[in-house]
Amino acid sequence: MTDPDKPSDLPHPSGLADGRAADLAAGLVVGAAELERTDRGLRPHRLPHAVRERSADPQLSLMEAQPAGVRIAVTTTARRLELELHATRVAYRGMPRPRGAVDVVVDGGELASHPLTGGDALELDMATGASTLVPGETDVVVVDDLPAGEKAIEVWLPHNEQVDLVALRSDAPLHPTPPSGPLWLHHGSSISHGSNATRPARTWPVVAARQAGVRLHNLGFGGSALVDPFMARLMRDTPADVISAKLGINVVNLDAMRLRSFVPAVHGFLDTIRDGHPATPLLLVSPIFCGIHEDTPGPGAVDPSALAEGAVRFVATGTEHDTAAGRLTLRVIRQALQEVVAARADDPNLHLLDGLELYGEDDAAELPLPDGLHPDTATHALIGRRFADLAFGAGGPLQSRG
Repeated sequence: MTDPDKPSDLPHPSGLADGRAADLAAGLVVGAAELERTDRGLRPHRLPHAVRERSADPQLSLMEAQPAGVRIAVTTTARRLELELHATRVAYRGMPRPRGAVDVVVDGGELASHPLTGGDALELDMATGASTLVPGETDVVVVDDLPAGEKAIEVWLPHNEQVDLVALRSDAPLHPTPPSGPLWLHHGSSISHGSNATRPARTWPVVAARQAGVRLHNLGFGGSALVDPFMARLMRDTPADVISAKLGINVVNLDAMRLRSFVPAVHGFLDTIRDGHPATPLLLVSPIFCGIHEDTPGPGAVDPSALAEGAVRFVATGTEHDTAAGRLTLRVIRQALQEVVAARADDPNLHLLDGLELYGEDDAAELPLPDGLHPDTATHALIGRRFADLAFGAGGPLQSRG
C-alpha cells in the first residue's frame, strides 16, 4: 500500500489521475476480525485465523469470508472515491441469483448502491454436486459528486460475496472515522448474515444498527449458529457494549441436537460469554416464524421439485410433531430458551426477545419467506426496524445507559 498523503502511482482504471491510494489496513476497515493479505489485496475475515484453522468447516469457512456488516469507514473532504475489489461468489448452475452490491452511506444517509458485475464465480451443479470456478474481472466502484466539505462515509461491502480489496483511491486524504455509539456484537444464522437481502445496508442487523445509532459487529453466519463453544469463546474475547445471540433455526434445520443436549449447550454458551462480559447487557433471541419448521423437525433440505423448476426452496424432512424423544422444532426451541433465561434469573442483564415479535405468523401471511427459510429485503427491513425499537428503544434491554 502507498502513503495515503502522496499521489498514487497505481493505475487508475476510471480516470482518477490525481488520486491518492489509501492504506486500507490503517484502521479504515471496520467490522472484520482480520485482513488477510492475498495476491490481489486485502481479504476481510469475520473470524480470526486461529478459529478458521481449527474450528471452521467448509460451510463456515465460506460464510465467514463474506463480509456481512463489514464496511470502510472514513472521514474526508473528498468529492470522489474509487474502490477496486475482486469478488468471489457462489453461483448455482441454471439458477440466476442477485449479485452482491456495495452500498455508500454519507453522514448517515444512503447515497448510492453499486451492484457488482465482475469477479469469480464458483458455479455449483445442484443436481450432481460438481463445481467449476469461472474467473471474472475486477470491479471498480466509482463514487463521485460527493457533498463538499468534511463528511463521514461508510462503504458497506457485499454481505453475500467474498471480496479482496485491491485499492481505495480518492481526491483528498481519507482518515478513519472515530468510533461513535455503543458497540453491538451480534451472533446468528443466515438470517442475521443477510440471506435473501439484495443489498448489504438492507440486511436486518444493519437496518437495526443504523436506526439505533450503534456500531455493528456482525457474527451472523449462514448455516452456522449452532451453539458452538468456539463461537462463545470468540464472543467472550470480543469487545462489546451490548451483545445479542439469535439461536435455534440452524439447530433445527441441521437436526444437530436433541432437547437434552441443546439446553445445557445454551447454558454453557452463555456462561462462556459471561466469563468475558460479566455484566454486559446480553439479549437471547429466539427464532422468527418459519412455517416449515414450526412443528416439523429437521433436517432441512432443498425441495427437488422446486429445483427442477429452476428455483431454490427449502423443506423440512422430519416427521411433523415428532418431539417425544427430544427432537427439536421451533416451538420447542422457543419454549426451551424461555426456560433457560428463567433459570438464570440471578443475571439481571440477561434478557429474552421472542423472535415472533420480529416476524410472526401474521407477517408470514403478508410477507412470506420466498424460499421457505430466508426473508426478502422488505422483510429484513421490517425485522430490523422492530429489533431497533424492541432492543434499543426506550426501555429496551440493549438501550444505552450512558
